Amino acid sequence: MVSVGVSRMGKTKVVFVEPGAKIDSKYYCDNVMAQSLLPDIHARCGRYKWTLQQDGAPSHTAKNTLRYLQRENIQFIEPDMWPQNSPDLSPVDFAVWGALRCTTSKDLTQSTN
Repeated sequence: MVSVGVSRMGKTKVVFVEPGAKIDSKYYCDNVMAQSLLPDIHARCGRYKWTLQQDGAPSHTAKNTLRYLQRENIQFIEPDMWPQNSPDLSPVDFAVWGALRCTTSKDLTQSTN
């Protein structure tokens, strides 16, 4: 699994999850958010306000994760307010991953000659 943040301020570094890691709320908060995404988001956004929107992955919607975001004073869109499969509001799912897939697929193609 990989995680990345995208906004008008730019994109974060891509966070690669350890192979075989169980991505529960604790792992997500400790390893993805606290060590990578949040510091990168704060560095990119500086004093500007921002709001976090996640997808419906269980580690994102877990009560522990939502409490963590509240403790860290992160403004976020509550899971029940997320739009259903909207490409306009989920740029990572519908644009970035598609481009990444095309790029990585090119590298794996071998000539038959």
